Amino acid sequence: MIGSGARRILITGGNAGLGLALAKKLSGRHKILLSGRKSKAEVEGALPRGCGYIVADQSDPEMAALALIGGIRDFGWDGLDNAVLNAGIGLAAGEGIDSTEAIRRTLDVNLAAAMLQAQALYPLLRKNRGTLTLIGSVVHTGSATIPAYAASKAALHGLARSLRSEWKGQVSVQVLHPGPAKTEIHAKAGYDPGWIRALFLEAGDMASMMASAIASRRSPVTLSWARYLSGGAYMGRRL
Repeated sequence: MIGSGARRILITGGNAGLGLALAKKLSGRHKILLSGRKSKAEVEGALPRGCGYIVADQSDPEMAALALIGGIRDFGWDGLDNAVLNAGIGLAAGEGIDSTEAIRRTLDVNLAAAMLQAQALYPLLRKNRGTLTLIGSVVHTGSATIPAYAASKAALHGLARSLRSEWKGQVSVQVLHPGPAKTEIHAKAGYDPGWIRALFLEAGDMASMMASAIASRRSPVTLSWARYLSGGAYMGRRL
């Protein structure tokens, strides 16, 4: 049941994967607004009950930022407690070499869109002294199979450090680096992890660690098997 302490939370890329798993974890306690590329008709019935939805295609970074601001206004919100910029894509590179088109698309969706959305959402977050959370990846340190994706996540790490310094005292900024989880991202990327997928964390467990990390406002935070085994999905602060 949503109580008086409910937060207003925006989650981009919230109609699938970790974004949807996080929304399911939080929707019973908070007011949730999700965004995604798919139409409202396509996601009808798939989202947690009570969640709002904004159509925002990250492949057009400027229009996606405008769509978010317009959707938040239409939803009747004049401020945000949390903005989780989770939307992103990964494209497996053939023999470790990304095409020019794949590089541009990856950087538009994963980096440029996040930068423009952060700027656009800043006034709403500042009003509530809220938290901006950028969702990176453990591969921000480098990966031979997805170099453009890894580069985009490394850039988000740097962006978080910059904004954390620039917005200090006004808006909290953090970057979370999830490890591999059992979502559809690898299939969408055109990459088959094979037997090792059995070792990936369940999306719900990763979402629990994300929620705890968001509540802590710490940055950066790596969400790995080690953190899970030490109780990261069940202990820590509650959002």
